[in-house]
Amino acid sequence: MTPAARVQASIEILDDILAGAPVEKALTGWARRSRFAGSKDRAAIRDHVFDALRCKRSFAALGGAETGRGLMIGAIRSFGGDSGQLFTGQHYAPAQVAVAEQGRPFQTEAERLDIPEWLWPAFQAALKDDAEGAAKALQSRAPVHLRVNLLKADLSTAIQWLSEEGIEAQPHSACETALEVTKGARKISHSRPYTDGVVELQDAASQAVIAALELRPGMRVLDYCAGGGGKTLALAARLERVQVFAHDANPGRMRDLPARAKRAGAKVQVLTTEQAIEQAPFDVVLTDVPCSGSGSWRRAPAGKWALTQDRLSALSRTQAEILKNVAPLVATEGTLAYATCSMLTVENDGIVDEFLANHLNWRCGFRRTWLVSHGTDGFYTAHLTRI
Repeated sequence: MTPAARVQASIEILDDILAGAPVEKALTGWARRSRFAGSKDRAAIRDHVFDALRCKRSFAALGGAETGRGLMIGAIRSFGGDSGQLFTGQHYAPAQVAVAEQGRPFQTEAERLDIPEWLWPAFQAALKDDAEGAAKALQSRAPVHLRVNLLKADLSTAIQWLSEEGIEAQPHSACETALEVTKGARKISHSRPYTDGVVELQDAASQAVIAALELRPGMRVLDYCAGGGGKTLALAARLERVQVFAHDANPGRMRDLPARAKRAGAKVQVLTTEQAIEQAPFDVVLTDVPCSGSGSWRRAPAGKWALTQDRLSALSRTQAEILKNVAPLVATEGTLAYATCSMLTVENDGIVDEFLANHLNWRCGFRRTWLVSHGTDGFYTAHLTRI
């Protein structure tokens, strides 16, 4: 496919998404209808689509309309390109740009920085001087991070093995197990270090959330909101060799966890809700609760535009409820670790402070926030201890 044909395909996919189609479904549907497209074409089109979704408001302003066509015109203008070279109307290229598609200046800071207008005041209040930097970071692609499984290799060995597969990586300062991939990211899933369980795809801040826990050999640790199991496996790979349990309200999310644990050489016991209650208390309970995902909007940009005030309020109620319900599972002097991939106060300090106000026999000994502007996804964690 020519670059212009890729732009036209991106326009069609974006129109499907703007009409309500899930992002992955729209991309997959186009690929199935377009067998002529090679792997490089599909990768380039995917990049176009995700760039446009990250910057939907600013690209729409620059392109004159919130349509697939408007977003792609805005994207080209944003990156300093010449839309006339791609919008020719010839050989599967989109039609020429009309006079009416000249775009307009940004009307608000939130539009320029691609944050929902209703959310911008809360975003500024939460991040203060870092708000603009964080918003700009969310407009760009996320870095690719790997977690080195210390049960199988150290960082230098993992870097060497990745290099032999054409993948270049370097240590990331956020966590001792983290690598940032600088070249060859698309080769990871088929590389031997990945298939052998030496490395896992995991953001460096997500790894740092686990590294911040004070673990000792023999501890019983429950990942209560395990999801796909990324943090569960990070716990199981700690050299302290703790006993790891995984639970999720939707067990289907953990269906791949046993196979991934086997590949990693890790031991994980999956529990139902009833089993988690029966096996309590645990020395550490990690609650990586459902959240807005504001810290990972670079990877899932549709979530930024799907979030509403009502949805955020409902998430906050769910977060507070999980924290309250999980507290009885923690041993005396044990740790209840609260975590989100959000940078919003209402989901972070707001939830923790409310819990402490209602549970006077608990104290908070550790809190930390990681921001997207500092080279990782946005994350938050707080360690609560029963007195």
